Formats: sequence, structure tokens, C-alpha cells
Amino acid sequence: MPYKHPTLALALALAVSSSSLTFKATAAAARPSQLSSAALMSPAENLPPPQRLAQLAPAADPEVLSLALAAVRCAQAEGVGRTAQRLAVIDYSRSSLQPRLWVFDLASRKLLYNELVAHGQGSGGNVPTHFSNADGSHASSLGLFVTGSTYTGHNGLSLRMDGLERGINDAAMARDIVMHGAAYVNEASGRQMGRLGRSWGCPALRQAVAKPIIDVMKNGQFVFSYYPDQAWLAHSALLHCSAAHLASRENDRHPGSS
Repeated sequence: MPYKHPTLALALALAVSSSSLTFKATAAAARPSQLSSAALMSPAENLPPPQRLAQLAPAADPEVLSLALAAVRCAQAEGVGRTAQRLAVIDYSRSSLQPRLWVFDLASRKLLYNELVAHGQGSGGNVPTHFSNADGSHASSLGLFVTGSTYTGHNGLSLRMDGLERGINDAAMARDIVMHGAAYVNEASGRQMGRLGRSWGCPALRQAVAKPIIDVMKNGQFVFSYYPDQAWLAHSALLHCSAAHLASRENDRHPGSS
């Protein structure tokens, strides 16, 4: 299936020894093999350590933040999202009635937003337990996404998202999985129902904050969606590439860096 996003002109496959899954790296620039080692790693080296994100977002699970940064490092090492300035982290292991979306500015090392976010109807009730890459499942997908352009549709301003893991979230564009605002993302009505309203798989936001969040997240930023799915955690190509392992060892040696 051809890519819809204009920057997705190149597809690379990264084999992972412990997994049959592959990482779909996309970039409009030269192949990573044509770049110098210093140029290839400079974006990842400029990322804040997970400890810094944990300081900015003490309510977030630091392990989830660490996984998100590991996935970003792996993607950037393969030439994807090398100019990304922002990272959104969604922790789907939490109640939909809790703010479980964090938006970080990676360059200035600031927390921009901590917000409610809805999951897909096919993923479950208040706390989702099922995730899918299949069209028609109406379920949310896990893993790392890179954002694309915006458009105005029946949900208003919407942000395209391209999934970077084959078989996990790479059907997001074909499924029209986008970030958008929705009236059903409402804390008051959600508490009456025992959960937020649900989307058809999209990470839906409160209408009051949808536009400002989409504005800072468009055009090549990262979105990381988490749930403790053991198969995904054990075999994710983005969580087990050499760049992710190297970053983990560096963080162990320098736990107090910022």
C-alpha cells in the first residue's frame, strides 16, 4: 500500500533478532547508511534523559517515559523524526477519566500539556485492554507514531499519524487514525458514565485544547502509545534496537543528568 504522507518516501526494515516484527522507518532524506555516525546520532544525543521527563511529569510512570524515549532514539537513529521537537506520551493502562496524555517540548525540556485522551470503542471500557492494527476494529493501536499534516474533517481540525511498527500500528494512515477534538471527551459526563466517550481508534482530545495541542504536534513530531502488552514489550523493534539499548546503558551510568 503506498504511503499517503508526502514525507514518507523511503521505507527501511530493521530486523530484530528476538522478533519477527520489523520497524518501518520512513524519511525523505538520504538513507541512514549515507550519513556520518555523528550526524546520525546527534538528534538522539540531544534528547532529554527520562529522569528529566519524570521530573516534569511526576504523575507519569517513569518506566513509560523511558520506553517512549527509547523508541524515539531508535526511530531517529534510522533517520525518522530527526527534527522532532515534541513528544506526546499516552498511557492507556490508566483510567480514561485520568489525564493520561503528556505533551513534552524536547528542545526546551518543558511539559506543555497533561490532558484527558479517549481511546477506541474496540479497546474496551474505562481502562482499555485490547489493541489492534486492523481496519474496522475501532481499537486503539500501541507504539510510536510520527505526525503528519492537518486537515479539517467531520471532527474538526485533525492531525494525521503514521505508525512506525509493522503489524502493530502501521495501518494507522489507512484506518484514518488521527488526533482530533471531540465533545465526548468530557470529564463531567464521563464520571456519570464511569468512562469517557470513545472514538473509532483515534486519540481524541477535549475540544477546548484540541487545536493548541494539534498545532504543536503537527508535521514530524512523535506520539507514543503505551499499554503493558507483554508480546509488544518483548518483541517491539523500536524498543530493542541498538540505539535504544545504548541509551539505556548511558542513562544507567548518568542517572542524575538533566
